[in-house]
Amino acid sequence: MPRYTRVLLLVLCVSLIGECRKHRSRKKRWSAPAGTHKPAKELAGTPDTVVVGRPGSETRMVDGPLSKKVVDGTKTRKVKTSHLLRIDEHDFTMRPAFAGPAVPVGVDVQVESLDSISEVDMDFTMTLYLRHYWKDERLAFPSATNKSMTFDGRLVKKIWVPDVFFVHSKRSFIHDTTTDNIMLRVFPDGHVLYSLRVTVTAACNMDFSRFPLDSQTCTLELESYAYTDEDLMLYWKSGDESLSTDDRISLSQFLIQKFHTTSRLAFYSSTGWYNRLYINFTLRRHIFFFLLQTYFPATLMVMLSWVSFWIDRRAVPARVSLGITTVLTMSTIITGVNASMPRVSYIKAVDIYLWVSFVFVFLSVLEYAAVNYLTTLRDGKDRKLREKVKEQSQTLPCTCGMPHTKTMMLDGTYSEEDANSLAGYTRASMVAEDISDKQEQMVVHLSLDNESTGTKKKGIRGFRIIQNTHAIDTYSRMIFPGAYILFNLIYWCVYC
Repeated sequence: MPRYTRVLLLVLCVSLIGECRKHRSRKKRWSAPAGTHKPAKELAGTPDTVVVGRPGSETRMVDGPLSKKVVDGTKTRKVKTSHLLRIDEHDFTMRPAFAGPAVPVGVDVQVESLDSISEVDMDFTMTLYLRHYWKDERLAFPSATNKSMTFDGRLVKKIWVPDVFFVHSKRSFIHDTTTDNIMLRVFPDGHVLYSLRVTVTAACNMDFSRFPLDSQTCTLELESYAYTDEDLMLYWKSGDESLSTDDRISLSQFLIQKFHTTSRLAFYSSTGWYNRLYINFTLRRHIFFFLLQTYFPATLMVMLSWVSFWIDRRAVPARVSLGITTVLTMSTIITGVNASMPRVSYIKAVDIYLWVSFVFVFLSVLEYAAVNYLTTLRDGKDRKLREKVKEQSQTLPCTCGMPHTKTMMLDGTYSEEDANSLAGYTRASMVAEDISDKQEQMVVHLSLDNESTGTKKKGIRGFRIIQNTHAIDTYSRMIFPGAYILFNLIYWCVYC
């Protein structure tokens, strides 16, 4: 029994050794050793051999009967960017052609959006694509197809790029969603295109002397921070065509009239001359919003103040409350307009209109104050006159039988003819008859006096104009609207 077991184990070991040898021989058929490959020229005539590869690339061969897939040698080739562009061989902390002539750097800009214009902060926010063009021979590389290579922002930190910044900028940033919005394109001859997407908030010196009927011109300025015009020459790559805008750009309060470019030298006393590029754009403000929110309400408040001229002068609560309401409303309008404006030290066009309107409203209140004062003054004189007439009527004899006397009814609304008829009479006696508080009528007995003169006529006419307070309201109904219409004609002719 142990004998048969030994034989069985021996047979099993021999079979395992045979299987291992077969497996090794099969593996050698599929893959030959790395050093056994023959040159392509020698294998070109072999019937069972396939030469795979491109001219100038790594060549691989696969035996004919066992080859089912063609292997692309260019995909297995690993080439580093630093080796291709020879970045490690040069010092990119120095500009191209260091110690030589200035490096020309062309610039073009595409404005994506004009986000906001702030009158309070006197600035604007713009999103744009900023592109730089220059030549750096240190980045030249051989290429049979003369095609460029494109890289992202990671290569920018390893090579030299222009140090352009925005003059008078308050805030700026490069967009980084989903990655940094930076593109670098290198051509075989060494030309470089460097593009980035930037949002910048820059200052804009605004003149509000004609606000809101004004036009504003804002400027975005680009300049090299470190290199003077002897080292770096900034210029617009295609002149005025270097600036392009999106036709869909629009603002709620402004109409964009035009964009244009300029360039000039900027001098700093401590560092020298620098090339500076300008992006200029002109904005004209829409007036319709301010017509609805400012001018129309102010005009209506002035017209509302004129209503008091048609209200009875004895209705004190009605006329006083109307005057105070219009004055407070005008104050609110002025405060609201100034709250959205910078605190400038000069007068704006809207200030002139609102303050003149405020003066008209305030004068209408003063007009009623004058009317009420004169009415109170006249009532006091009439009261004293009635008391005096009453005292004299008890002591003087009746003149009813006198041949040269006339009796007239006088009240606060007597006509000019009645007043003129008093010129030839003097008061002899007066008798109060049926004194009524409502009509304020008196019976006056007058006797003829031949010594009257023309000066008495003028005195009575002047007395009538002053004492008849209805005339002041009547004149105000014509003077106030006429003066305000004249002011509006002058205002809109000057500022429009």
